[in-house]
Amino acid sequence: MAYFIQQLVNGLTLGSIYGLIAIGYTMVYGIIGMINFAHGEIYMIGAFLSILAFTMLGVTGVTWMPLALIMVLLVAIVFTSAYGWAVERIAYRPLRGSQRLAALISAIGMSLALQNYVLLTQGAGVKTLQPIIRGGVILYATGNFTVILSYIQIFIILLTILLMAIFATLIARTALGRAQRACEQDRGMATLLGINVDRTISLTFIMGAMLAAVAGMLVTMYYGVIDFFMGFIAGLKAFTAAVLGGIGSLPGAMLGGMLLGLVEAFWAGYFSVEYKDVASFGILVLVLIFLPSGLLGRPDVEKV
Repeated sequence: MAYFIQQLVNGLTLGSIYGLIAIGYTMVYGIIGMINFAHGEIYMIGAFLSILAFTMLGVTGVTWMPLALIMVLLVAIVFTSAYGWAVERIAYRPLRGSQRLAALISAIGMSLALQNYVLLTQGAGVKTLQPIIRGGVILYATGNFTVILSYIQIFIILLTILLMAIFATLIARTALGRAQRACEQDRGMATLLGINVDRTISLTFIMGAMLAAVAGMLVTMYYGVIDFFMGFIAGLKAFTAAVLGGIGSLPGAMLGGMLLGLVEAFWAGYFSVEYKDVASFGILVLVLIFLPSGLLGRPDVEKV
């Protein structure tokens, strides 16, 4: 029982990170109907910016933890948002009226370009970070096993819940959210109603990049090891989470991320670490066979 609870905590933590990245996929798909395959690299850049910011703060002598976390978060969000905006302007906007295959190839090319950009500027070696938040709370203890909920896990889960609530409120109750929902339904009609579609799409990419930056900072603090190739795997997992929950649905993206994190944690804990990815993609295949729109997705209705 104790081991089960520990893996549950680990799975929820990992699922929170997947969910934050998956929201970026589902927001972009909801508006332009395309997958941003460079989103994983945006998350990777956020992780590198976080570790560089932590290093610079250490050099300058900033040691008060709340201030350091806020400053690193702001640096990661601002600069990563700029990269997300650039991806939309370079890889998507010029091809918006073209076939979807052209935009897909452009996004894959941008993904490879960002990977090699970080490789050239930061090197191929891994970057490490010493634990920033230490300690934890003992949830359950038996004779030979102790379930610990670390403070960094509490921070990740609570921050994810807070961001999910903020973004859900923003999309449901603000003018930007109404513009995004209008563009999702019909970009042509939204333009006729006075909505700046280009700006709305750019802001959507920026919002997705902000969440990817937060995920990059959290994974840097949680694992303490990053490399230039980490975006490809995490992006693929987050895309799987978005499809699993229902591409285009924000709650679905978070649900898919949580489910994927739990599947990986329990499979690695009870069966084999080497095959946890097989289990994740196997769950995706089963869900798509019986629920083609995902767990919370809605089937597309063709407008005539």
